[in-house]
Amino acid sequence: MIKITITNIRKILIILCLGFSINPLMAQESEGIEGFISKLSIQGSVDTYFRTNFNGLNKFEYNENGDIIGSPQAPATSFANDPGFALGMANLIFGYEGEKVGFVADLVIGPRGEDAVFLSGPSTNLVNQLYVYYNVSEKLTLTLGNFNTFLGYEVISPVGNFNYSTSYMFSYGPFSHTGLKAEYSFSDKWSGMLAIMNPTDWTEFDPFGLYSFGGQLGYSNDSGNAYLNILYGEQAPNTSATFQIDLTTGWDITPVFYLGLNTTYSSNGEGFYGAAFYPQFKTTENFALGLRAEYFEEMEDGGPVYGAGVRTYDFTLTGNYTVGSLTIKPELRLDRVSEDVFVNTDLVPTNKLSSFILAAVYAF
Repeated sequence: MIKITITNIRKILIILCLGFSINPLMAQESEGIEGFISKLSIQGSVDTYFRTNFNGLNKFEYNENGDIIGSPQAPATSFANDPGFALGMANLIFGYEGEKVGFVADLVIGPRGEDAVFLSGPSTNLVNQLYVYYNVSEKLTLTLGNFNTFLGYEVISPVGNFNYSTSYMFSYGPFSHTGLKAEYSFSDKWSGMLAIMNPTDWTEFDPFGLYSFGGQLGYSNDSGNAYLNILYGEQAPNTSATFQIDLTTGWDITPVFYLGLNTTYSSNGEGFYGAAFYPQFKTTENFALGLRAEYFEEMEDGGPVYGAGVRTYDFTLTGNYTVGSLTIKPELRLDRVSEDVFVNTDLVPTNKLSSFILAAVYAF
């Protein structure tokens, strides 16, 4: 105890001496510190929801012996699948944007966040994104670290999606990558990106010594944008390499009508392909109505969701009512599958599931 006390006293004296010597320098550099603080940003969101099925189970069913004979039904897509009143996530994003360099630390807490970082270890299961970047020039930016995927129309945060539930194409594509990417602006409208990354969703480290390659070609103007995305690489040892090509685009057709499109093809032994339209109408200043109409088909040699060769249709009608920073999202969803993958309230197999969600998303 004596040694620890003496050591602590020495540390305190050193800190005090440094403080007195640094204080004049701090005064001289106060403008620089204020400038640094002015470039820091904090944003994020909180979301929660209620979910129920019209023709499927909303709770566990038991027989007279207490054995489970039925469980709550939900589409086999990511997030928003729990029955009754349920939680989404709290999202907190810290950022610094300097003239040349910056960073983003994106933290998540809650079921949606846990599902999004499902391959992260205990030490990083709160980290959705964590990266630094360097603006080498006005045209070239290098980014190193963990970043959300560049493929697909939908994103992890509910703030970035019109619909609250997610599509099949999003759910079975990549969520996040860890690696190095280079983004280049060819002009005001055209851009490109190349990346080398860990296997998909292995965000904390690379356990296999395998790497994936990504690329993107983008076009944008005042009316919308279009991105052609490619991903290639082995995601685990002794497996076929994943090849995914993806087109994402969205345009303001009129001041009140927007149309988005996502189409994708993914092959790795359990592949799929599909397309989804996203028409959205702004009916008033505070309310908009949008539809996701998705077709999703799994490969004949193996599918990741309901089985080889299975076809799925997802029709999701969502309202967005905005009050300040809060968005209320009532949503009707119908999933129709070519096989009987659901059961109805009588425990009879069926190929249809209709459901309702009422979600609240607060963004700051």
